[in-house]
Amino acid sequence: MPRAAKPAALRLVEGRGNGRDSGGRKVVDAPAFKRVPPSAPEWLSDEAVAEWNRVVPELTRLDIVKAEDRAVLATYCETWSEFKAATLALQSHGSLTIEAKQGEIPHPAVAIRRNAGHRLQLLAREFGLTPSSEQSLAKESDDGEDDNPF
Repeated sequence: MPRAAKPAALRLVEGRGNGRDSGGRKVVDAPAFKRVPPSAPEWLSDEAVAEWNRVVPELTRLDIVKAEDRAVLATYCETWSEFKAATLALQSHGSLTIEAKQGEIPHPAVAIRRNAGHRLQLLAREFGLTPSSEQSLAKESDDGEDDNPF
């Protein structure tokens, strides 16, 4: 899977100065979206709404989210809901396998959880919701001053 492009502000922070990235290429400014939080879609599941209410206020505070992110945020929240439901199904079933005509087979929730977990990580990176992607956001908001006294 190709790596996501770094935001313009981060390329400038890591760059050579004078509006150029580390390779000397001119960095074009990103579009200036109006940073207002989207409203949650009314069709979100209860668990997805809970996740929306957990992450959107902080993304808003960090000035990361915009109204146009609604679909991706809804997908992230519903994917979280799917991941949680699959995990709870496995916990209540008490086993990773089920009995079928052909013998024991993996419980369907195993694949559901694995796939949802993978999609969840990919979507979470888009909003800085993983430790490594959080660092990228920290670099973006760096005011240029470091702790080096020299």
